[in-house]
Amino acid sequence: MNASQSAASGAEGRPARLAVGVVGAGRVGPALAAALKLAGHRPVAASGVSDASRRRAAALLPDVPLVEPAAVLALADLVLLTVPDDTLPALVTGLAETGAVRPGQLLVHTSGRYGTAVLDPALRAGALPLALHPAMTFTGTPVDVQRLAGCSFGVTAPGELRMAAEALVIEMGGEPEWIEEAARPLYHAALAIGSNHLVTLVAQASDLLRQAGVTEPGRMLGPLLGAALDNALRSGDAALTGPVARGDAGTVAAHLEQLRAHAPDTVASYVAMARATADRALANGMLKPEYAAALLGALANDEGTTAS
Repeated sequence: MNASQSAASGAEGRPARLAVGVVGAGRVGPALAAALKLAGHRPVAASGVSDASRRRAAALLPDVPLVEPAAVLALADLVLLTVPDDTLPALVTGLAETGAVRPGQLLVHTSGRYGTAVLDPALRAGALPLALHPAMTFTGTPVDVQRLAGCSFGVTAPGELRMAAEALVIEMGGEPEWIEEAARPLYHAALAIGSNHLVTLVAQASDLLRQAGVTEPGRMLGPLLGAALDNALRSGDAALTGPVARGDAGTVAAHLEQLRAHAPDTVASYVAMARATADRALANGMLKPEYAAALLGALANDEGTTAS
């Protein structure tokens, strides 16, 4: 059965068993291929150049040969294009122009930024385009396969392939969430704010706690941040707490004084997040206007100091 027939089977709720290839053995591709293997599909080839890529492929896809990208496409019914966003357009164009893409072949990219339009060169060559972006951070280890259980995937696909795309996500243990083509960059920006910036904030907080004499910042931050995340997801802005939400301008000024003395590289991010927090607290009525003026004044004064 070829991939186009497999897609038709997927439209009935369960894709047929597919030969799976991975172009780009980074952290994402081998994990998704391993998840598809658990669902009964058959990883047949992967491409990877770096030593790290080879180690990941060996750990997650044992006995799967590492070959050139064109050879992956020659062997696979479903091809996972798991390369960096900026590399994807040129890769798709190159594969299509060299005749590597076969009619009826499922071509899946995992970029959050792009929908299926980036696959248009392959579509013109007869491929079936899918955008399946797992909303999860990956470690490049087998634990990623377990974490796919319940993971949301941003799904974009032509209408006739929508059910097949969603069925593949479900087989990997994920939850499909339909994202319109035009909304992909906004969707991806939202995830980057939530996950990438969170890592930076946690790392900054850990560094500051170490300077303050806390030997195990993670043990202190774990319960606090876990509760804050849970509260934020449940209650949104109503979960705001702390000196900014209360309008404690004196405390905020003291924070900034200490940051300037001990960690000046964190001042800009503290000010930016404090202003954003104050704006949201004002908008939802938590921060009283009579306290906001002094608070915003302290932040504005510090902006002037850091800019000079």
